[in-house]
Amino acid sequence: MVAVVEIPSIQKIVQQPIERKLSMQVAEIATNTTTMRSLDWDRDRFDIEFGLQNGTTYNSYIIRGEKLALVDTSHAKFRELYLQTLNGQLDPSQIDYLVISHTEPDHSGLVPEILALAPNVTVVGTKVALQFLNDLIHQPFKQQVVKNGDQIDLGNGHILQFVNAPNLHWPDTMMTFDHATSILYTCDIFGMHYCTDAVYDEDLKRITPDYRFYYECLMAPNARSVISAMKRMDDLPPVEIVANGHGPLLRYNVKELTENYRKWSQEQTKGETNVVVCYVSDYGYGDRLSQAIARGVAKTGVAVEMVDLKAIDLQELRELVSHAAGLVVCTAPASNAHAETAIGAILAAASEKQVIGLYEPHGDQDSSIDLLNNRFKDLGVINAFPAIRVRENPNEATYQLCDEAGTDLGQLLTRKENIKQLKAIDADLDKALGRLAGGLYIISAAKGGTRSAMLASWVAQASFKPLGFTVAVAKDRAIESFMQVGDRFVLNVLEDGNYSKLMQHFLKRFAPGADRFAGVKTQPSTYGAPILTDALAFMECEVISRMECSDHWLIYAIAEDGRVSKPEALTAAHHRKIGNHY
Repeated sequence: MVAVVEIPSIQKIVQQPIERKLSMQVAEIATNTTTMRSLDWDRDRFDIEFGLQNGTTYNSYIIRGEKLALVDTSHAKFRELYLQTLNGQLDPSQIDYLVISHTEPDHSGLVPEILALAPNVTVVGTKVALQFLNDLIHQPFKQQVVKNGDQIDLGNGHILQFVNAPNLHWPDTMMTFDHATSILYTCDIFGMHYCTDAVYDEDLKRITPDYRFYYECLMAPNARSVISAMKRMDDLPPVEIVANGHGPLLRYNVKELTENYRKWSQEQTKGETNVVVCYVSDYGYGDRLSQAIARGVAKTGVAVEMVDLKAIDLQELRELVSHAAGLVVCTAPASNAHAETAIGAILAAASEKQVIGLYEPHGDQDSSIDLLNNRFKDLGVINAFPAIRVRENPNEATYQLCDEAGTDLGQLLTRKENIKQLKAIDADLDKALGRLAGGLYIISAAKGGTRSAMLASWVAQASFKPLGFTVAVAKDRAIESFMQVGDRFVLNVLEDGNYSKLMQHFLKRFAPGADRFAGVKTQPSTYGAPILTDALAFMECEVISRMECSDHWLIYAIAEDGRVSKPEALTAAHHRKIGNHY
C-alpha cells in the first residue's frame, strides 16, 4: 500500500531578504519534504534558449526519513547563498544520500562543497552520471549506481524509486519518485525558465509560453526519448507534484502539463524522416551547439535522434546511422578513444543518399574538421550547410547560426514530401483559398547582437484597445526564434508600386548566419531592430501571445509606436492564385 501524505493547503515559505538579482526561497512542499529554490531573476540566457525573458530558478530538495536525502544542488553562482540556506535547514554532515539527477553544472555545480560538508554521503546516480562526476570533481567519494526501477528506502515510508530518462536533455538524466509523498523529482523535464516567488504553477496562462518554449528548445530534439521516459512514468503511482529543476513546481496542472509533453513528442516523431545529431558530452560546447542544430531540424517537422559519441553502444550507433536520412556530426577529441571509434562507425555506416552537416564543439582538443569533411566527401554525401567552425566561445549569433543550419538541413529533407503534399490538395478548394488577399510587409527583429527578417503577407489587425494585430509565422522560419512572448520586433509596411526591390531582396534564400540586411538602408528602432528606410510605414511591436496553428505560429502583438512616411501612398497588396503555398 503506497502511503500518500496530503499536502497542507498553506505552505511554510521563508523568503530571505537578499538583493533581487539572486535570492533564495525555502518552502515546505510536503511532510518532511522541503525545496530550496535558487532564484536567478536576471538570467537572460540559458544554453540555447534564445532571449530568456523571465530569468530562471535552480531547484534543490531535502527529503527527511530516518535517513536524509538531498536531491540536486545548485549553480556555482549561488555557492554562498545556497550553503548558508542549507545550513539553516539541517546539519549537512548528516546527509546520507545526494541524488544527482544529472551532472549539468546548474544541478551539480556544488557537489564538491556538499562532499566537503558531508564526507560520508553516498552519491546516487546513473552509471553515466557517476562516470561524468568522477571526471568533473577528481576526488574519491562513496557512490551508488542505480538503474531503472531501483529503490532506496529512507524510512518512514520515503521509498525513492529511480526512473531512467537518458537524453533529457543529457545522457545521464534520471527522475526520482518518492512513494511517501507521490512527488516526482524530474530534473530538467517538465521545467521552464521562469523566475517567480510563486512556488507552484497557479498562473497557468502566464507560465504556458515559457513552458512550451522550454520544451521546444530542449526536449523537442529528444522527442523519442521523451516518449520512452513517459512510458516508464506510466508504471508509477499517480504523481501529485512534479518537483522540476527549473521554474515553478507543478501541482495544480500536473496532468495537463505532463501530457502536453507526450502529445508534442508524438507529433514530433510521427514522420518517417529522421536525423541523427551527434555530440560529445561534457566536451567544449558540443552539447549546446548540438541542441541548437537539433532544434532547427525539429522546427521543420523532422524527427531527431540525439547521440552521445562518448557513451553510445557502437552497434546501436551503426543501426541509427544506416536508417537515418540525415546526419549531423561533430569533431571528437583525440583523447577520447570511444568517441574517435564512434566517428569511424558513422563513416562506415553512412551512405551517399544521406544529407550531412558538420560542426566542431570548440574544445581544446578538436580534431580537424577539414579532414572529417573530406572523409564524408569521399562517400558522396550531400552537404546541407557549410561546416560550422567555432573559433571563439559561442554567443547568440553562433547559436542562431546553428539553429538556421539545422533548419536548412530539415528543409532539404522535406522538400520532396512538401511538393508531393501540395499536389495532393483539392484544386477547387486550393484556388478558392488563394483568393484571400493580404498586404506585403517585412518583419525585422534583433536579439543578443543578431538580426533577422522575413517577408510576410498574413498580417491582420486584431484589436482596437490595445492596438494589436496578428501575423502568421511558419515554424521553420529563422525569425521564429525572435518572436517569443515578450520579444519586440518591427513591422515594416511596403508601398504599392515601390516594393519590388525590397521584396526580391528578402525573398532570397540566406545562408545560415548571413546578414539579411546587407545592402538595405535601415535605421535602428527603440529596441535595436532594423527599420527599413524605404518602407511606407513602420510599427514597433511587442509579442503578447502565440497560438499554434499546425505548420505556423499565430503571433498576437501590440503596436507601441509607429510612423507613416507617405500619408497618401497605399500598402502593397499580395494576390495569390492558389492557397497551398505562398
